Amino acid sequence: MHLPMHLPRVEPVSVAIAGSEARFPVRRIFCVGQNYAGHVREMGGDPARPAPFFFTKPADAVVASGAMLAFPSQTADLHHEVELVIALGHGGANVAVADAPALVFGHAVGIDLTRRDLQAAAKQAGRPWDMAKGFDQSAPLGALSPGLPPACGAITLSVNGEQRQAGDLGQMIWNVAEIIAVLSTYVTLAGGDLIFTGTPAGVGPIHPGDRLHATLTGVLPLAIEFTD
Repeated sequence: MHLPMHLPRVEPVSVAIAGSEARFPVRRIFCVGQNYAGHVREMGGDPARPAPFFFTKPADAVVASGAMLAFPSQTADLHHEVELVIALGHGGANVAVADAPALVFGHAVGIDLTRRDLQAAAKQAGRPWDMAKGFDQSAPLGALSPGLPPACGAITLSVNGEQRQAGDLGQMIWNVAEIIAVLSTYVTLAGGDLIFTGTPAGVGPIHPGDRLHATLTGVLPLAIEFTD
């Protein structure tokens, strides 16, 4: 077998850690769908406590705070979804809820960017959401703060200085430990995995030129801007 003269070089993906020169290596990104009752309602669902469901984004969808982003292709309805993001320092399979907090390395505020029109079309056709959720630069993420997040705390997102989303971590249908435990029954989790934990109500459209600012109690804010 003859290999090509030059193999591709893939740069590892990593995330800043607040107060440290070290960086957190990203292995995989998991996301929880509809984990706040208000968002479930605005998406037309029933906010009773259903089993959590998950989707993924590629690791290289991560972009850091301060990034200037090109507006995504193939969409006329790009939406913002501000979320608490958990970074795992350790993993496991079939993790008990009581043991799940020990897996957490840190947490940050992130934005799950969504091509809402592609997602709606995929739902209607019974197709996967991959191109609606897992596109380039679809996971902006602030610097990680080591340790567990608070059980309650404000989470907000503004567009061009106008607040769009405002919720509290205490409003999550499934808490962090429960999310980790359930997810670990589907896949064996590992250090380097990120988990986006769902968004409060108020998701809405983003346009070229918009500036987004996301905050979460106890962590550094996240700011991104889209080019015109």
